[in-house]
Amino acid sequence: MKRNIIPIFIPHLGCPHDCVFCNQNKIASTSIATKETVKNTIDEYLDYFRKDSIVEVAFYGGSFTAIPIEDQINFLSVANEYKKKNLVSFIRLSTRPDYIDENILEILKSNGVDTVELGVQSSNQNVLNKSGRGHDFNCVKKSVNLLKEYGFDVGLQQMVGLPESNDDLEVKTALDFINLKPDFVRIYPTLVVKDTELENKYNKSEYNALSLTEAVNICAELLSLYNKNNIPVIRIGLQPTDEINYDGSVVAGPFHPAFRQLVETKILIDSIIDYLKNIEIKHLLIEASGRNISMISGQNKSGSNMLIESLNLDSLKFKQIKDIDEIILNDEDNAFKIVI
Repeated sequence: MKRNIIPIFIPHLGCPHDCVFCNQNKIASTSIATKETVKNTIDEYLDYFRKDSIVEVAFYGGSFTAIPIEDQINFLSVANEYKKKNLVSFIRLSTRPDYIDENILEILKSNGVDTVELGVQSSNQNVLNKSGRGHDFNCVKKSVNLLKEYGFDVGLQQMVGLPESNDDLEVKTALDFINLKPDFVRIYPTLVVKDTELENKYNKSEYNALSLTEAVNICAELLSLYNKNNIPVIRIGLQPTDEINYDGSVVAGPFHPAFRQLVETKILIDSIIDYLKNIEIKHLLIEASGRNISMISGQNKSGSNMLIESLNLDSLKFKQIKDIDEIILNDEDNAFKIVI
Protein backbone atom coordinates (compact mmCIF):
# COMPACT_ATOMS: atom_id res chain seq x y z
CA MET A 1 0.00 0.00 0.00
CA LYS A 2 1.27 3.45 -0.92
CA ARG A 3 2.72 5.55 1.87
CA ASN A 4 1.50 9.09 2.40
CA ILE A 5 4.50 11.32 3.07
CA ILE A 6 4.55 14.20 5.52
CA PRO A 7 7.61 16.27 4.46
CA ILE A 8 9.43 18.20 7.17
CA PHE A 9 12.13 20.47 5.74
CA ILE A 10 15.20 21.03 7.87
CA PRO A 11 17.12 23.76 5.98
CA HIS A 12 20.88 23.86 5.56
CA LEU A 13 21.52 23.39 9.29
CA GLY A 14 24.66 21.69 10.48
CA CYS A 15 26.05 20.68 7.10
CA PRO A 16 29.81 21.21 7.27
CA HIS A 17 30.34 21.29 3.49
CA ASP A 18 29.15 23.42 0.61
CA CYS A 19 28.93 21.00 -2.30
CA VAL A 20 29.38 22.71 -5.66
CA PHE A 21 25.84 21.86 -6.77
CA CYS A 22 24.04 22.72 -3.54
CA ASN A 23 21.96 25.67 -2.50
CA GLN A 24 19.51 24.19 0.01
CA ASN A 25 17.79 27.55 0.42
CA LYS A 26 16.69 27.23 -3.20
CA ILE A 27 16.09 23.48 -3.28
CA ALA A 28 14.25 23.08 0.00
CA SER A 29 12.96 25.73 2.38
CA THR A 30 14.26 28.87 4.02
CA SER A 31 12.03 28.68 7.10
CA ILE A 32 13.52 27.50 10.38
CA ALA A 33 12.00 24.30 11.74
CA THR A 34 10.99 24.09 15.40
CA LYS A 35 9.18 21.48 17.50
CA GLU A 36 6.03 23.53 17.04
CA THR A 37 6.32 23.74 13.25
CA VAL A 38 6.98 20.00 13.07
CA LYS A 39 3.86 19.31 15.13
CA ASN A 40 1.75 21.75 13.11
CA THR A 41 2.90 20.25 9.83
CA ILE A 42 2.08 16.71 10.95
CA ASP A 43 -1.35 17.80 12.20
CA GLU A 44 -2.16 19.55 8.91
CA TYR A 45 -1.30 16.49 6.83
CA LEU A 46 -3.10 14.07 9.15
CA ASP A 47 -6.26 16.17 8.81
CA TYR A 48 -5.96 15.77 5.04
CA PHE A 49 -5.10 12.04 4.85
CA ARG A 50 -7.67 9.28 5.18
CA LYS A 51 -7.76 7.73 8.64
CA ASP A 52 -6.61 4.34 7.34
CA SER A 53 -3.62 5.79 5.45
CA ILE A 54 -0.09 4.51 5.91
CA VAL A 55 1.74 7.68 6.95
CA GLU A 56 5.47 8.39 6.96
CA VAL A 57 7.12 11.50 8.39
CA ALA A 58 10.17 12.38 6.29
CA PHE A 59 12.83 14.89 7.37
CA TYR A 60 14.33 16.42 4.21
CA GLY A 61 16.86 19.13 3.44
CA GLY A 62 20.26 19.66 4.99
CA SER A 63 22.12 16.87 6.81
CA PHE A 64 19.93 15.75 9.67
CA THR A 65 22.51 13.91 11.78
CA ALA A 66 24.94 16.84 11.47
CA ILE A 67 22.66 19.21 13.37
CA PRO A 68 23.06 19.47 17.17
CA ILE A 69 22.00 16.31 19.02
CA GLU A 70 19.47 18.26 21.07
CA ASP A 71 17.75 19.47 17.89
CA GLN A 72 17.72 15.97 16.42
CA ILE A 73 16.00 14.62 19.53
CA ASN A 74 13.55 17.53 19.65
CA PHE A 75 12.41 17.02 16.05
CA LEU A 76 12.30 13.23 16.17
CA SER A 77 10.53 13.07 19.53
CA VAL A 78 7.59 15.01 18.10
CA ALA A 79 7.21 12.58 15.19
CA ASN A 80 7.73 9.60 17.48
CA GLU A 81 4.83 10.65 19.72
CA TYR A 82 2.52 10.32 16.71
CA LYS A 83 4.09 6.97 15.89
CA LYS A 84 3.47 5.70 19.43
CA LYS A 85 -0.20 6.67 19.00
CA ASN A 86 -0.33 4.76 15.67
CA LEU A 87 -1.11 7.98 13.81
CA VAL A 88 2.20 7.69 11.96
CA SER A 89 3.64 4.37 10.75
CA PHE A 90 7.19 5.30 9.74
CA ILE A 91 9.86 7.98 10.21
CA ARG A 92 12.66 8.62 7.74
CA LEU A 93 15.46 11.14 7.36
CA SER A 94 18.27 12.00 4.97
CA THR A 95 21.86 12.76 5.91
CA ARG A 96 25.52 12.51 4.96
CA PRO A 97 27.43 9.21 5.16
CA ASP A 98 30.19 10.79 7.25
CA TYR A 99 27.76 11.73 10.03
CA ILE A 100 26.79 8.19 10.97
CA ASP A 101 28.17 6.47 14.07
CA GLU A 102 26.90 4.18 16.82
CA ASN A 103 25.95 7.03 19.13
CA ILE A 104 23.90 8.70 16.39
CA LEU A 105 22.17 5.44 15.48
CA GLU A 106 21.27 4.75 19.10
CA ILE A 107 19.54 8.14 19.19
CA LEU A 108 17.72 7.52 15.91
CA LYS A 109 16.62 4.05 16.97
CA SER A 110 15.31 5.21 20.34
CA ASN A 111 13.32 7.95 18.63
CA GLY A 112 11.47 5.73 16.19
CA VAL A 113 13.43 6.24 12.96
CA ASP A 114 12.91 3.45 10.42
CA THR A 115 14.73 4.63 7.31
CA VAL A 116 17.95 6.57 6.69
CA GLU A 117 18.84 7.91 3.25
CA LEU A 118 22.45 8.73 2.50
CA GLY A 119 23.42 11.42 0.01
CA VAL A 120 26.25 9.52 -1.66
CA GLN A 121 26.05 10.91 -5.23
CA SER A 122 29.04 8.98 -6.66
CA SER A 123 31.46 6.19 -5.76
CA ASN A 124 34.33 7.81 -7.69
CA GLN A 125 36.78 9.69 -5.47
CA ASN A 126 37.72 12.28 -8.10
CA VAL A 127 34.06 13.10 -8.72
CA LEU A 128 33.43 13.36 -4.98
CA ASN A 129 36.43 15.68 -4.59
CA LYS A 130 35.45 17.90 -7.53
CA SER A 131 31.93 18.12 -6.12
CA GLY A 132 33.16 19.20 -2.67
CA ARG A 133 31.56 16.25 -0.90
CA GLY A 134 34.22 15.90 1.80
CA HIS A 135 34.00 12.11 2.22
CA ASP A 136 35.14 8.98 0.41
CA PHE A 137 33.30 5.83 -0.64
CA ASN A 138 34.84 3.74 2.13
CA CYS A 139 32.94 5.98 4.53
CA VAL A 140 29.75 5.12 2.63
CA LYS A 141 30.40 1.38 2.92
CA LYS A 142 31.00 1.64 6.66
CA SER A 143 27.87 3.73 7.20
CA VAL A 144 25.65 1.38 5.17
CA ASN A 145 26.95 -1.66 7.04
CA LEU A 146 26.43 0.05 10.40
CA LEU A 147 22.90 1.13 9.48
CA LYS A 148 22.05 -2.43 8.50
CA GLU A 149 23.49 -3.79 11.75
CA TYR A 150 21.09 -1.51 13.61
CA GLY A 151 18.14 -2.67 11.51
CA PHE A 152 17.44 0.50 9.52
CA ASP A 153 16.14 0.50 5.96
CA VAL A 154 18.83 2.18 3.86
CA GLY A 155 18.39 4.41 0.83
CA LEU A 156 21.18 5.75 -1.39
CA GLN A 157 21.05 8.85 -3.55
CA GLN A 158 22.97 8.94 -6.85
CA MET A 159 23.58 12.04 -8.95
CA VAL A 160 24.48 11.90 -12.64
CA GLY A 161 26.34 14.62 -14.50
CA LEU A 162 28.55 15.80 -11.65
CA PRO A 163 31.88 17.51 -12.47
CA GLU A 164 34.45 15.08 -13.96
CA SER A 165 31.90 12.28 -14.18
CA ASN A 166 30.90 10.35 -17.30
CA ASP A 167 28.58 7.51 -18.30
CA ASP A 168 31.07 4.80 -17.38
CA LEU A 169 31.51 6.27 -13.89
CA GLU A 170 27.72 6.57 -13.45
CA VAL A 171 27.36 2.86 -14.26
CA LYS A 172 30.26 2.02 -11.92
CA THR A 173 28.53 3.96 -9.13
CA ALA A 174 25.30 2.03 -9.74
CA LEU A 175 27.19 -1.28 -9.60
CA ASP A 176 28.89 -0.19 -6.37
CA PHE A 177 25.49 0.76 -4.94
CA ILE A 178 24.06 -2.63 -5.96
CA ASN A 179 26.89 -4.38 -4.12
CA LEU A 180 25.83 -2.54 -0.95
CA LYS A 181 22.28 -3.95 -1.32
CA PRO A 182 20.31 -0.82 -0.37
CA ASP A 183 16.56 -1.04 0.16
CA PHE A 184 15.99 1.67 -2.44
CA VAL A 185 17.75 4.30 -4.55
CA ARG A 186 16.99 7.79 -5.83
CA ILE A 187 18.60 9.16 -9.02
CA TYR A 188 19.01 12.90 -9.54
CA PRO A 189 20.42 14.52 -12.69
CA THR A 190 22.69 17.41 -11.73
CA LEU A 191 21.10 20.81 -12.22
CA VAL A 192 22.93 24.13 -12.20
CA VAL A 193 21.20 26.17 -9.50
CA LYS A 194 21.60 29.90 -8.88
CA ASP A 195 24.12 31.06 -6.29
CA THR A 196 26.20 27.87 -6.27
CA GLU A 197 29.83 27.14 -7.08
CA LEU A 198 28.58 25.05 -9.99
CA GLU A 199 26.90 28.12 -11.46
CA ASN A 200 30.24 29.95 -11.28
CA LYS A 201 31.94 27.07 -13.08
CA TYR A 202 29.16 26.91 -15.66
CA ASN A 203 29.40 30.65 -16.35
CA LYS A 204 33.18 30.29 -16.81
CA SER A 205 32.66 27.33 -19.19
CA GLU A 206 34.42 25.08 -16.67
CA TYR A 207 31.38 22.81 -16.38
CA ASN A 208 29.09 21.45 -19.08
CA ALA A 209 25.63 20.41 -17.96
CA LEU A 210 24.09 17.26 -19.38
CA SER A 211 21.52 17.76 -22.10
CA LEU A 212 18.05 16.34 -21.47
CA THR A 213 18.69 13.55 -23.98
CA GLU A 214 22.02 12.65 -22.39
CA ALA A 215 20.48 12.54 -18.92
CA VAL A 216 17.53 10.43 -20.07
CA ASN A 217 19.84 7.95 -21.83
CA ILE A 218 22.14 7.36 -18.86
CA CYS A 219 19.28 7.29 -16.34
CA ALA A 220 17.50 4.70 -18.49
CA GLU A 221 20.62 2.54 -18.35
CA LEU A 222 20.87 2.97 -14.58
CA LEU A 223 17.17 2.29 -13.97
CA SER A 224 17.39 -0.91 -16.03
CA LEU A 225 20.43 -1.96 -14.02
CA TYR A 226 18.72 -1.38 -10.68
CA ASN A 227 15.54 -3.10 -11.89
CA LYS A 228 17.49 -6.20 -12.93
CA ASN A 229 18.95 -6.36 -9.43
CA ASN A 230 15.56 -5.87 -7.73
CA ILE A 231 16.48 -2.53 -6.16
CA PRO A 232 13.55 -0.08 -6.23
CA VAL A 233 14.27 3.37 -7.65
CA ILE A 234 11.72 5.49 -5.81
CA ARG A 235 12.46 8.78 -7.59
CA ILE A 236 14.25 9.97 -10.71
CA GLY A 237 14.69 13.73 -11.00
CA LEU A 238 13.88 16.57 -8.62
CA GLN A 239 10.24 17.34 -8.00
CA PRO A 240 9.21 20.63 -9.66
CA THR A 241 8.63 23.52 -7.27
CA ASP A 242 8.44 27.30 -7.58
CA GLU A 243 12.24 27.36 -7.34
CA ILE A 244 13.12 24.11 -9.13
CA ASN A 245 12.20 25.07 -12.69
CA TYR A 246 13.62 27.27 -15.41
CA ASP A 247 11.48 30.20 -14.25
CA GLY A 248 12.94 29.83 -10.77
CA SER A 249 16.48 28.97 -9.72
CA VAL A 250 17.52 26.43 -12.35
CA VAL A 251 20.15 27.99 -14.61
CA ALA A 252 20.97 24.95 -16.75
CA GLY A 253 20.79 21.19 -16.80
CA PRO A 254 18.33 18.43 -17.70
CA PHE A 255 15.26 19.59 -15.81
CA HIS A 256 11.88 18.20 -16.89
CA PRO A 257 8.69 18.02 -14.78
CA ALA A 258 8.05 14.45 -16.00
CA PHE A 259 11.65 13.27 -16.13
CA ARG A 260 10.92 9.74 -14.93
CA GLN A 261 8.35 9.21 -17.67
CA LEU A 262 10.95 10.18 -20.26
CA VAL A 263 13.31 7.59 -18.79
CA GLU A 264 10.69 4.83 -18.65
CA THR A 265 9.60 5.60 -22.21
CA LYS A 266 13.21 5.29 -23.36
CA ILE A 267 13.51 1.85 -21.72
CA LEU A 268 10.28 0.52 -23.24
CA ILE A 269 10.98 1.90 -26.71
CA ASP A 270 14.49 0.44 -26.75
CA SER A 271 13.09 -2.94 -25.64
CA ILE A 272 10.47 -3.00 -28.40
CA ILE A 273 12.94 -1.90 -31.08
CA ASP A 274 15.47 -4.51 -29.95
CA TYR A 275 12.81 -7.23 -30.05
CA LEU A 276 11.51 -6.30 -33.53
CA LYS A 277 14.64 -5.00 -35.23
CA ASN A 278 15.17 -8.20 -37.26
CA ILE A 279 11.47 -8.73 -38.04
CA GLU A 280 9.86 -7.08 -41.05
CA ILE A 281 6.73 -5.42 -39.73
CA LYS A 282 4.67 -2.61 -41.25
CA HIS A 283 1.44 -2.37 -39.26
CA LEU A 284 2.14 -2.61 -35.56
CA LEU A 285 -0.60 -3.02 -32.96
CA ILE A 286 0.47 -2.75 -29.33
CA GLU A 287 -1.82 -4.21 -26.68
CA ALA A 288 -1.02 -3.18 -23.12
CA SER A 289 -2.28 -1.56 -19.94
CA GLY A 290 -3.17 2.10 -20.01
CA ARG A 291 -0.05 2.96 -18.04
CA ASN A 292 2.27 1.11 -20.42
CA ILE A 293 0.55 2.62 -23.44
CA SER A 294 1.12 6.06 -21.94
CA MET A 295 4.78 5.20 -21.29
CA ILE A 296 5.30 3.87 -24.83
CA SER A 297 3.53 6.78 -26.50
CA GLY A 298 5.66 9.19 -24.47
CA GLN A 299 5.56 12.95 -24.01
CA ASN A 300 4.08 14.57 -27.14
CA LYS A 301 4.07 11.12 -28.81
CA SER A 302 7.87 11.10 -28.80
CA GLY A 303 7.95 7.35 -28.16
CA SER A 304 5.45 6.58 -30.90
CA ASN A 305 7.38 8.70 -33.38
CA MET A 306 10.61 6.94 -32.43
CA LEU A 307 9.03 3.52 -33.05
CA ILE A 308 7.61 4.55 -36.41
CA GLU A 309 10.94 5.98 -37.53
CA SER A 310 13.20 3.23 -36.17
CA LEU A 311 11.07 0.32 -37.42
CA ASN A 312 9.96 2.06 -40.64
CA LEU A 313 6.30 1.43 -39.81
CA ASP A 314 3.36 2.37 -42.01
CA SER A 315 1.03 2.46 -39.02
CA LEU A 316 1.09 2.18 -35.24
CA LYS A 317 -2.01 1.54 -33.15
CA PHE A 318 -2.67 0.90 -29.47
CA LYS A 319 -5.29 -1.24 -27.75
CA GLN A 320 -5.79 -0.88 -24.01
CA ILE A 321 -6.26 -4.06 -21.97
CA LYS A 322 -7.01 -3.89 -18.26
CA ASP A 323 -5.04 -5.83 -15.67
CA ILE A 324 -2.22 -6.92 -17.97
CA ASP A 325 1.50 -6.66 -17.25
CA GLU A 326 2.69 -7.87 -20.64
CA ILE A 327 3.10 -5.79 -23.76
CA ILE A 328 1.73 -7.70 -26.76
CA LEU A 329 3.02 -6.79 -30.22
CA ASN A 330 0.91 -7.80 -33.21
CA ASP A 331 1.34 -7.59 -36.98
CA GLU A 332 -1.65 -9.06 -38.83
CA ASP A 333 -1.46 -12.82 -38.21
CA ASN A 334 1.82 -12.69 -36.31
CA ALA A 335 1.96 -12.12 -32.55
CA PHE A 336 4.93 -11.32 -30.37
CA LYS A 337 5.04 -10.81 -26.65
CA ILE A 338 7.34 -8.81 -24.42
CA VAL A 339 7.04 -9.39 -20.68
CA ILE A 340 7.63 -6.17 -18.78
